[in-house]
Amino acid sequence: MTTLYIDADACPVKAEAERVATRHRLRMAVVSNGGLRPSQNPLVETVIVPDGPDVADMWIAERAGRGDVVITADIPLAAKCVEAGARVLRHNGEAFTPANIGQQLAMRDLMADLRAANPLGAGGGGKPFSKADRARFLDALEREIRAAQREAQG
Repeated sequence: MTTLYIDADACPVKAEAERVATRHRLRMAVVSNGGLRPSQNPLVETVIVPDGPDVADMWIAERAGRGDVVITADIPLAAKCVEAGARVLRHNGEAFTPANIGQQLAMRDLMADLRAANPLGAGGGGKPFSKADRARFLDALEREIRAAQREAQG
């Protein structure tokens, strides 16, 4: 049975993911350190983990596997889930795959090193989340859920 796992802290597509999961009648686990309003949807489990570094990530990584879909922007979590056989998407619909996760981890490490080397540099954050990102996410999530369901059945 396919489960949709949401790394919910700072996730801008929780509502969209819930609509897609409901349409497919999938269990959805929304995992965070707290501060989220629980859904009334019986398919949605709100999981509150203790405070601490990467506790929500560890909870998801211990459970996600073949036939599941994970939504996260956290690259180390994505790597663990991809290794376990799960399908993994960023909030903008970009997929983490066995073919690209190594490069994603390397780029993350490079960017962390660059930021550390220039503590006074521009920190400004990323670009705003757009309607196009949301639409791309919904399209990608639909594809990944269908593929994950096929994997879970066969």
